[in-house]
Amino acid sequence: MSSYRIALLPGDGIGPECMDATHRVLDHMVNQIDGLDLGFTSHRAGAELYRDTGETLPAAVLDDCLAADAVLLSAIGLPDVRYPDGTEVQPTMMVGLRRALAVHSAVRPVKLYRGAPGVLKDTGPGIDFVIIRENLEGLFASFGGGSRVGDEVATDTLVVTRKGTSQVSDFAFRLARRRNGRPVDGKKMVTCVDKANVFQSMAFFRKVFFDVAKDYPEIQADAVYVDAMSLYMVQNPWDFDVLVMENQFGDILSDLGAGLVGGLGLGPSAEIGQEHGLFQPSHGTAPQLAGKNVANPLATILSAAMMLDWLGDKHNDAVCLGAAVDLEQAVEKVITDGNVITPDMGGNATTSQVADAVCDALGCDTPGHDARSVATPAT
Repeated sequence: MSSYRIALLPGDGIGPECMDATHRVLDHMVNQIDGLDLGFTSHRAGAELYRDTGETLPAAVLDDCLAADAVLLSAIGLPDVRYPDGTEVQPTMMVGLRRALAVHSAVRPVKLYRGAPGVLKDTGPGIDFVIIRENLEGLFASFGGGSRVGDEVATDTLVVTRKGTSQVSDFAFRLARRRNGRPVDGKKMVTCVDKANVFQSMAFFRKVFFDVAKDYPEIQADAVYVDAMSLYMVQNPWDFDVLVMENQFGDILSDLGAGLVGGLGLGPSAEIGQEHGLFQPSHGTAPQLAGKNVANPLATILSAAMMLDWLGDKHNDAVCLGAAVDLEQAVEKVITDGNVITPDMGGNATTSQVADAVCDALGCDTPGHDARSVATPAT
């Protein structure tokens, strides 16, 4: 039996409420599942902490994140808490944490669960694909840098390296191996999303992608321009399995994907490196909802399921892998039943009631469920 220590960063706004709900679910699982041994340390970090102390991520907190087996983060940032230059504190903390953990691949599942309020009239054979976003380079490499000349000129530099692109491409192909393929026909495939017809950096990204694809002959590899993908994701999202792309493109398209399957309240994410894993919901802090017990905790709970899957894969731990399946199935049952859902999904349940419903659903069967759809390969 393996024991894992999880560093919890509840964050700001609705973050602490969503984290409390998720922590309650994980504690319930530890009590119910033989061999599941999770310990937790919780730390303040983010905008509220900056307002109180002038720090967003203290060195001791970062050290504990680096020492933990995984980091589970809720929403970070508040629009009215800013640095003296007027910028928000959230990007500095998040980029700094990602760089410290060296998490090179961001995983954003786009899955339409039965009963979720999807926006498309026709969902065909279903929506179940994953966006993989290169997490340390691209346009975001200029964060904290760039240049500005007075009030006339400002520049940022998009960075694409062979190492970074190879890492994220290899990650995407290994994820495709674990999945059941695209919904339309079960074909395992990875699609490079770029703008290679215009930019040298994107042409290089595509070249490196296809270099990596040679190591995975059993998986189909293709490429689509990012503007066309914005159309295809809405017209025929069931044609895709795993999409891999530069940082900024992934930041934009992953929110579009969340909009197709019920919104950011159902959008989990994982950020994976060679050693570390960081897991968090895709939504923001929604300060207007903070303290009202109405926030949707399911994105955070699903992020915890991804965390369990990653820990299980990394440590060859069947108990963790099974717990990840159980947790995603429980979330799907709550969504499908539709009796205990938060206002953003058309219901009137509280955050706490949703957490209780997920606990009650754990152990119930969910026929036909694809338990590997949010799988996250370990490195």
